[in-house]
Amino acid sequence: KNCAPTIFVFNTFFYPRLLQVGHQGLAQWTRKVDLFAFDKILIPIHLGMHWCLAAIDTRLKTIAYYDSLLGENDQVMRALGDYIAAEHLSKKKSSLDIQHWKFVIKKDIPKQLNSCDCGVFTCKYADYISQDKTFDFDQSDMPYFRRRMIW
Repeated sequence: KNCAPTIFVFNTFFYPRLLQVGHQGLAQWTRKVDLFAFDKILIPIHLGMHWCLAAIDTRLKTIAYYDSLLGENDQVMRALGDYIAAEHLSKKKSSLDIQHWKFVIKKDIPKQLNSCDCGVFTCKYADYISQDKTFDFDQSDMPYFRRRMIW
């Protein structure tokens, strides 16, 4: 049976708050949630003027970064690796060997060709990842996706 993965999505305030206060300061955010019961954890990342997405795949032990401008962000990768390891220690009472996880900055993804569609790309990355679908869209699909989002 082909079932969609189970998904947990953090809100847009999660990542900046993680940078400010670390795992301990976010303990309340997941006090009633076992993140490791989900197949994937999606984290929208706002970089001031640009949106990206990070995805933690607990099945594949992977943390991936999706930037429609194909940028790199080691800070996101380190922060999320540290966070998931601390969350595991807190919830499971055992260390998570993060050294065996893969950290991937995705480059084989649909690329943004303008300066205004990063939010739509980020939403579509999340949409497709949440369904385990292969990306099959590009910049030319953005007007259609924008229309679909407002309805």
